[in-house]
Amino acid sequence: MTAVAGPEMSESLRAESRGIRFFALAGLIVAVHLAALAVLLTTEYGPFAITLSVLAWVFVNCFLLVVLQRPAICAALALAFIAILIALSHFKFGILQLTLTFLDFLIIDRDTFSFLLSVFPRLQMQLIAAGLVAAPLLWLIWRFDPFRVRRRFALTGVAATAALIAAMAVASPEQAWEPFQGVNHISNLARSGVVAVSRLASTGWIEADPPADRPLLTREARAAGRTTLPPAEACDATAKRPHIIMLLDESSFDVTSAPGIKVPAGYADYFKSSDGKQRTMIAESTGGPTWYTEFNVLTGLSARSFGDLKFYVTRIAAGRVTRGLPRALQRCGYKTVSLYPTYGDFLSARAFQKGTGVGEFIDMAGMGVNEDMQPDTFYYDQALKVFAREQPQRSPVFMFVYLTANHFPWWSVYRPDLTPAGWKPPGNTDEVDEYIRRQAMTANDYREFTERLKRDYPDESFLVLRFGDHQPAISQKLLEPGIDRGLLAKRLMAADPRYFSTYYAIDGINYSPYNLSSALETLDAAYIPLVLQEAAGLPLDPSFAEQKSIMLRCKGTFYACRKGAEARRFNRLLIDAGMIKGL
Repeated sequence: MTAVAGPEMSESLRAESRGIRFFALAGLIVAVHLAALAVLLTTEYGPFAITLSVLAWVFVNCFLLVVLQRPAICAALALAFIAILIALSHFKFGILQLTLTFLDFLIIDRDTFSFLLSVFPRLQMQLIAAGLVAAPLLWLIWRFDPFRVRRRFALTGVAATAALIAAMAVASPEQAWEPFQGVNHISNLARSGVVAVSRLASTGWIEADPPADRPLLTREARAAGRTTLPPAEACDATAKRPHIIMLLDESSFDVTSAPGIKVPAGYADYFKSSDGKQRTMIAESTGGPTWYTEFNVLTGLSARSFGDLKFYVTRIAAGRVTRGLPRALQRCGYKTVSLYPTYGDFLSARAFQKGTGVGEFIDMAGMGVNEDMQPDTFYYDQALKVFAREQPQRSPVFMFVYLTANHFPWWSVYRPDLTPAGWKPPGNTDEVDEYIRRQAMTANDYREFTERLKRDYPDESFLVLRFGDHQPAISQKLLEPGIDRGLLAKRLMAADPRYFSTYYAIDGINYSPYNLSSALETLDAAYIPLVLQEAAGLPLDPSFAEQKSIMLRCKGTFYACRKGAEARRFNRLLIDAGMIKGL
């Protein structure tokens, strides 16, 4: 009797154990899915975003099921994946004021990881520790998961959710301002994926005419201008040239273009060139980001040529766009230097600028600081150190200098000890008065810098071109007070010049600008390299000579001229000339 009962009881215990394990794993799967749903509901806002994020969650689960077939491990991995994406999105928003997009995964480079580790030096150890904890837990779930899902069923789920996500993204495309809101991380990521794939499939990374030997290039397109560039002529690198300084004046524009703004006496004088004229530069960003204008003034090209991918323009262009102002100046014997205010790995800035011909790239680590917002006097001192070092070599120097004192936010007083003597708030809101105070600091520091150049280098000549990289974010509530947000969004999407106009000014120190015929009253930022070269008396290489003909034909506009046709044709010229590669 005992011999019979033993095996029966053992089998009963095993069956009971299997039942417990079955229900435990089923409960675990349900709990993981509920946890994922709770995460989405607390980070997504609105029925559309919630629905889209849930579809994305189902898509990830089904995709993993195609590979692994085990629902428990797939649910755990999907939850971890979604949680990591949201954490990364929060992290990115904290630095760039922009949530994660699909392009972050299409463009993965060493610079991105290097920048992360520079900003968060303990991140590497935290990732290793998280991996050591997660690995055994995932292995246990894998080991004891009794369930299997057929691949055919999982593939159906992948196809269905992908189709629904695409349909929703097309029906309600992501608006340009949505990634700047810091919410809806997963739904925005899913929609940006549809946009990116569609963009790359239709136009590639950059808009350009098809090659000239293809029938798609019409006779009219050929007649619009050159289809090839002639060989470049030599530039006398031994001729006496002025040193060139290009100053990026953070967030600066003439705020009196907004109604009802009070400013101190002589405020507008700062925006005038040495010939007494006040000129307007049309940037391709408003309220940020700076790197659009950085791309414009170094390459002479348009960030808008990259369409929805333009936020990553410097990362995309790094090592692929070699045409630029620094390279053109190197051809004429210039030493080219960039003083960059943050880590050089930020958005691949170092690799991008090196590709355009910057010979020496000095970031904030190279300048010996660990904060990227310094007074203008700090960067001027750095520039003077470079000039002192380069003087024995007698080569002309080009230097690209960033000024950061006028960076947002303006609701707190920055370095009150640097307020110019006699400054009094003109009587606007505190935020606007702080903005104008910092502009007064910049004007005062610039005046002192030019006086030092005159005093310390009386036998050297300098050409200075300074410009506002974009309007400050506060301009959007000043230019048209009380404007409906929807109407404002339409104006921004249409690149309304009111919101994209800054300034550019040309000054000579012991030097009179050679030729200002290209310094039009209003000019797109992409033409700044052309203006600088002609003001310095340098012969234009064939690409800039061709771009000057576009400038004259289009009266200072570039990308917007002929609805982008001129920019597309010019991009093709540079591609065929080998100045744009791999795009």
